[in-house]
Amino acid sequence: MVEASFTGILRTIIIVILVFYAVKFLLRLFAPVIVQQVVKKAEQNFYQQQQQYSQQQHNTNNKQEKAAEKKKVGEYIDYEEID
Repeated sequence: MVEASFTGILRTIIIVILVFYAVKFLLRLFAPVIVQQVVKKAEQNFYQQQQQYSQQQHNTNNKQEKAAEKKKVGEYIDYEEID
């Protein structure tokens, strides 16, 4: 059976602490850049969705106008009653 030595445990704890602080430091450096990229991507997606929505609205308005134009059969004549 292998027993853990005190220096081995101490060395492992020190390595874990150093890795923790290194990751924490790197996140503080790169987190603003990552957040900026995420926000920019979300903004682009939102803009694209708005463009698609406005195009769909424009297309449906055109279809409705064309359908309304087809229903015209002739002129409307207003008749007056003669006493």
